Amino acid sequence: MSTNPVAAAVAPPTPWHTFGPLAPYLLRGGVTDLFVNGAGELWADGGPRGLRRLEGWRADEAATRDLAVRLIARGGRHIDESTPLMDVRLDGGVRVHAVLPPVSTGGTLLSIRIPAPTQPRLPDLMASGSVLPWQHEVLQRAIADRTNLLITGAGGSGKTTLLAALLSHAPPHERLVVIEDVAELRIRHPHVVGLETRQPNLEGAGAIDLRRLVREALRMRPDRLVLGECRGAEVQDLLAALNTGHDGGAGTLHTNSLADVAARLEALGSLAGLDDRALARQVVSAIGLIVHLERIDGLRRVAGFGRPSLRSDGRLEVLRLDDETVTQPR
Repeated sequence: MSTNPVAAAVAPPTPWHTFGPLAPYLLRGGVTDLFVNGAGELWADGGPRGLRRLEGWRADEAATRDLAVRLIARGGRHIDESTPLMDVRLDGGVRVHAVLPPVSTGGTLLSIRIPAPTQPRLPDLMASGSVLPWQHEVLQRAIADRTNLLITGAGGSGKTTLLAALLSHAPPHERLVVIEDVAELRIRHPHVVGLETRQPNLEGAGAIDLRRLVREALRMRPDRLVLGECRGAEVQDLLAALNTGHDGGAGTLHTNSLADVAARLEALGSLAGLDDRALARQVVSAIGLIVHLERIDGLRRVAGFGRPSLRSDGRLEVLRLDDETVTQPR
């Protein structure tokens, strides 16, 4: 079975020497993230130990800045004083985010995310304890029933991993159109096409944002429309699409709990000019199941399910579901 052509699995991995002095740390087993702090500190995440500082790391500001510029350039983007923040995906699926001074007050910052060697599917996540057996059944049924899904959770909770695992179980004849700010999803499915945003050139022209890509994707006859992360006004276009016959769609949303989902969506809707009640009606009609993830002691797991509903005043709320009530996701 082939993989997402946008994702790193189909591209040769970035040579480790590209990462210079970071290469030995990236190669350590179980490392999922590396963070270079401006004060010459190096931190690693991954495994049951969680986030920890790595001793013995030494790098001055000039060397760290040069490394950041090289890595961002290898990803096809540009970072300098006029554009001091940038996010790229390198060959092999490694994601690099860099911040330069003066936006970073203590020196150049690097955040590097290393993808898993293989993309897990739902049975793999169940075997690891991330998904319980009853949750596995709910998720499998949601994909089979073409339920529109919203995957929520804090940063690093496994939203992208779960979304890719879910979509790998979509029927092979379906066409998946994936929209991301920075291409990260690796989906084990034979028919996946991807769209990625583009930053403006040095003259400030040529930018293509998520909202534009959502509208373009609707012209590509998707069977499933997937938005890697809802983070702005594009939420209006996604909800509109899911309300007009595009079942089986999915997206992720950064929230700390199910209770925070409504407020987060209202905030994004306001960016698109939607008032709270209009947003609520759109969400209730468009989203059939919310899957919330959390990370505790290094384990990323499904923490619960929710379903959007209208309050008596017409605003949005999310009803938490348990293993007995989450029987028929829409």
